[in-house]
Amino acid sequence: MENLILTMKKSGMMKASYMERSIQKARFHMKLLALPLLLLVLAGCENTWLPKPTGYNKIDLPHHSYDSLSGDYPYSLDFAKASRVEADSFNLSETAWINLNYKDFGAKVHLTYKKIGEGGSDFQTLSNDAFKLTAKHQIKAYGIEEGVLVTPHGYTAVVAELSGEVPTQFQFFVTDSTRHFLRGALYFNTAMKNDSLAPVIEHIKIDMTHLMNSVKFLD
Repeated sequence: MENLILTMKKSGMMKASYMERSIQKARFHMKLLALPLLLLVLAGCENTWLPKPTGYNKIDLPHHSYDSLSGDYPYSLDFAKASRVEADSFNLSETAWINLNYKDFGAKVHLTYKKIGEGGSDFQTLSNDAFKLTAKHQIKAYGIEEGVLVTPHGYTAVVAELSGEVPTQFQFFVTDSTRHFLRGALYFNTAMKNDSLAPVIEHIKIDMTHLMNSVKFLD
């Protein structure tokens, strides 16, 4: 009788042990099945939280092509066909002052002209004023690079390139140092960051370089 009871106990223990092993195996298989789903969910969550890069509107830039300035001016030059010649509306008495309006880009190249010696404007005063106008932007500019070149017509051109969130990114003046002084500055009518305007700025710089090299003063 005792042997029968012992055998029954052993049999019950074996059944319980078998059931526990079966439950453990089932749990293990469930974990294996759930693992790919968990990885998929985690991957989906990770993609959802990835920061999106900043994007800017695509800007279509025209080919560089130029026209010769026509009209009664004391100088001649080539200007980009992408721009339009306009009289300076802020100082109508200065008939030799013009704007090159890049309407599609919200940009203008403002050109001012002075005859050296007229109205007490000597070369030193005019050049100092040009440098002062550039220096006004030093507070906001990350840097200002200046260069000097000689144009094909033998004039001296001084160029200033400004980096940073400044209203004008490129300035220059061309002079024969005795009679004529022409100054130019690039301005934008927009509050966009200069990083987004960089392609347009570089495009207009090429136009302005061509303009400087084409300047010819008319005596």
